[in-house]
Amino acid sequence: MLQQIRDRTSGLIAGFIVALIAIPFAFFGIESLAPGGGDPVVAEVGDQKIHESQFRRQYDQRYQQLVQLMGENFRADMFDQERMRAAVLRDMTQETMLRQYTEDRGYRADDATLFNVISAESAFQRDGEFDGQAYRDALQRAGFTVERYESQLRDNIEMNQMREAVVDTAFSTPVERTLAAKLQAQERTLQYAVFEVARYRDRVSVTDEQVEARYEQTKARYMAPERLRLAYVELALDKLPDVEPPSEDVLKVLYEGEKAGRFTTPEERSARHILVGFGADKDAAKQKIEDLAKQLADGADFAELAREHSEDPGSSQAGGDLGWVRRGQMVKGFEDALFALDEGQTSAPVETEFGWHLIRLDELKPATVRAFDEEGVQQSLKELFADRERQQRFQEMSERLEQLAFENPGALEPVAQALELQVQTTDWFERGKGSGIAAEPKVVEAAFSREVIEDGENSQPLSLGGNRIVVVRKAEHEPPRQKALDEVAGQVRAELVDEAARKLIEQEAQEVLNAVRGGTDFQEIVSAKNGELRNPGKIRRDNEEVEAAVVAAAFRLPHPQDGTPSTGEAQLDNGGRAVLLLSAVDTPEDARLNEVQQRRLRDLAAGAQFGAYMEEIETRVGVEIRERPDDAETPPIDG
Repeated sequence: MLQQIRDRTSGLIAGFIVALIAIPFAFFGIESLAPGGGDPVVAEVGDQKIHESQFRRQYDQRYQQLVQLMGENFRADMFDQERMRAAVLRDMTQETMLRQYTEDRGYRADDATLFNVISAESAFQRDGEFDGQAYRDALQRAGFTVERYESQLRDNIEMNQMREAVVDTAFSTPVERTLAAKLQAQERTLQYAVFEVARYRDRVSVTDEQVEARYEQTKARYMAPERLRLAYVELALDKLPDVEPPSEDVLKVLYEGEKAGRFTTPEERSARHILVGFGADKDAAKQKIEDLAKQLADGADFAELAREHSEDPGSSQAGGDLGWVRRGQMVKGFEDALFALDEGQTSAPVETEFGWHLIRLDELKPATVRAFDEEGVQQSLKELFADRERQQRFQEMSERLEQLAFENPGALEPVAQALELQVQTTDWFERGKGSGIAAEPKVVEAAFSREVIEDGENSQPLSLGGNRIVVVRKAEHEPPRQKALDEVAGQVRAELVDEAARKLIEQEAQEVLNAVRGGTDFQEIVSAKNGELRNPGKIRRDNEEVEAAVVAAAFRLPHPQDGTPSTGEAQLDNGGRAVLLLSAVDTPEDARLNEVQQRRLRDLAAGAQFGAYMEEIETRVGVEIRERPDDAETPPIDG
């Protein structure tokens, strides 16, 4: 079914394919990598191994996606690298585990399902219709072959079939919904006092001796990391000068080469069919389809027979209507029969892998070819010519760049002069904290390599994606060094002050709790202890005006008993503390969940069920983490 797509595709579009394969299935192709024997195994999933080099590649890919997503707002210190390593390895093991499990359990995605997913993707369409050229172009730009992409997408569909089989059966009972509604609508009457670090700093004194002692104890925390500035030349496809407009003769040659794929709308046929599956008795199925064919020959209505007898759940209720069909969308036997019919004609019984069919051709749209002289065709040809010329020039300059960088390892100026490029420099940056090209993992890895830092040589040409290539070399370099006490004394002092302030807060918060539990008025003791009293009154779980930590702590407190409020504490994000006084709990008896809340409850149940199912799959397949990636060779982000 997909052979026509393969035969009719070639060209260009953009690298968006990652969006088609949703996490956690973003790491297809793991089994296609074949690392050598010196590559340590970081995890073993069933009968497959995940090697350190594979992990490094996937980590690098995820990092680059994050950089591209955040653009100028990206900062390498914004996320926890240890958590990112764990997430990447988890996704890789889960994808491998699920693929093995779904294959073993017999989940399959046929060609028709695969084609429906591919043809519905807008990036593979032109003018709202699937276009084979756009399909091939997009895959080529993203570094996929058609065969590899379809294989991976098929895996994804099969794994989603398994997931949906679990989550679509999730439900909540009336008792659960009633309890959830009551808890959601519950209100708690709250007072609380906040003790901020800022209010206690002036009550703390730190001596120079204490600062010096802390500095000596924790010197390792106050290292100035290695940093450098890079010189570089960049070759970018989108910065190449415009090409000379082509002559009409050149455009005509290009048109003839592209006409069949780019400027031809293929023949389409509007068809209906009746399907009778083989079932347990193939001969009986054939007899039934022949009886239906006789009824049609005697004047029966095709649509009514399809509604009554067709076993195709996707079209039977529509009278067997399949919509508009092009070559390559149906299995061969069905397609051959359909494209041999005249308008209004019904086929004899046709056998396919799905059963017996009767096919009727309702309407035919012949193939159309856009003329060379059309304005849109001319513009498309000019853009295609310009793009190919730039691609050709970029390829030639890339090869020349590699040669020049190799022949002049100690300087970039000869490279820049020969290719009419500029030598540019980055700002100072630390490992993993650069911006611009210094945020690119490949650049960071090369920049901190022995060849660049110690030997002072040019890097190899580095492909950054998006048709960009750079060569970098060291401009200035500072090795790691111990910061002197006078550089960090203010920081050390502030840390000591805050540490002492938090201890005071902890003591006073406990004194407030003890006093209130002993019968002292809450407001009176809070005022005496330099706290800030807040009285939000009744709050619910979704309250956004009270600190989240306070709300969470309030709904963990036991119900007040015999008129005695419940008390407790909450640690605030800013280092302060809150002392809570809960005086009442009101739970409505007639609460009901709205539709959104019911869906959320169902989603929670589905998530819990699928999580438990994943644990069972992991037990059956077997997942062993052999070596933590952060203990193995460090991924590119950390050099």
